[in-house]
Amino acid sequence: MNTNIIPALAGAALLLAPGLALAQGAPPPAWAQGRSPEMANSTLAPHAGRLTVTPPDQLPTAQLRVPEGFQVELWAHGLPGARVMVRGPNGTIFVGTRGIGRVYAVREEGGERRVSTFMQGLQQPSGLAIRDGALYISAINRMLRVDNVEQNLSNPQPVDLTAAFNLPEAPHHGWTHIAFGPDGRLYVPRGVPCNICDTDGERYALIASFNPDGTDRRIEARGVRNSVGFDFHPRTGQLWFSNHGRDWAGNDNPSDTLHVNLRRGEHHGFPWCASGWQDPAVSGRLCSEFPPPALILGPHVAPIGTHFYTGTAFPEQYRNALFIANRGSWNRERLAGYEVVVVREVEGGRLVQEPFLTGFRDDENQRFRGRPAGVLTMPDGSLLVSDEQNGAIFRITYRR
Repeated sequence: MNTNIIPALAGAALLLAPGLALAQGAPPPAWAQGRSPEMANSTLAPHAGRLTVTPPDQLPTAQLRVPEGFQVELWAHGLPGARVMVRGPNGTIFVGTRGIGRVYAVREEGGERRVSTFMQGLQQPSGLAIRDGALYISAINRMLRVDNVEQNLSNPQPVDLTAAFNLPEAPHHGWTHIAFGPDGRLYVPRGVPCNICDTDGERYALIASFNPDGTDRRIEARGVRNSVGFDFHPRTGQLWFSNHGRDWAGNDNPSDTLHVNLRRGEHHGFPWCASGWQDPAVSGRLCSEFPPPALILGPHVAPIGTHFYTGTAFPEQYRNALFIANRGSWNRERLAGYEVVVVREVEGGRLVQEPFLTGFRDDENQRFRGRPAGVLTMPDGSLLVSDEQNGAIFRITYRR
């Protein structure tokens, strides 16, 4: 690869980019890689997650806003770090996390909704998928499968598929979103072990797919810096995924993006290009060599949950629309994201995004009240949205 870039974690092939040299001594934390000497005193840093239970009266439910005709209510709480949600065939909602290392189970018992810790002590188990009554759990390099999961909620006995999947061990951008595609294969992305770097393109910066047992690995998309949310179009079956641009390139560059993978192995630009922006720290290839993103989402909005609405309870314009939970920026002087947007196709096939669930971001005081992370359509057509910061799940319904 003919490129000059900033350093990543130990073990990756590295060269320093002009003007981005780091001070001598101990390596910076992963999130600080690529911070220029001019920004050495910047106060920007990732926001600490809240890993304790937030009482219902401290949740931002009253501040949340949805379009006219919709309602939002608290559906479950007491799930610190809640991210991705999947539904078992008997109605149990399983919830993955990152920093706290837990998988939760939410189920109805005696007319009440109960939350329990299904598994714990895992390394960033943010990826969950359901197939044939089995729950798949992705925790950095580990892949576990719990068969007949809803019959074994109190005593899970996971099958360890780690060796079969052979996922990279690097933790930075190693947390994943996983899902089964319409082809019956398990799709597993792997972000880069750095901010921006020259890394092994056969192991990182990609979305791969596998047979459910971990065999027959195929690379579906390349040049994907960090996708933590994707879904398959309900009509076409195409893979749509969101992607995070790199840090420390300014308040407004690069933007995070939405992509449609039109053919297997298609390259989407990393590390040379993001959102049509030619990265000045990298040389070798031009943005014109890669397909443009389907939509520019905005700088540092941090898209996480990326989910097609498959219900029928919402108005027609929301059928098969894509909902994206923008978890929100840390690497921008003014906050961006902290909302759920909806992406719809309008006349001429053009995509537009509109705010859908807002109120998590307090623009006047430059604070946030929560961080939406996961989105899930329920059988009754309602939409669940998880709030990672508060460990809560909100339910959105529509009244005709």
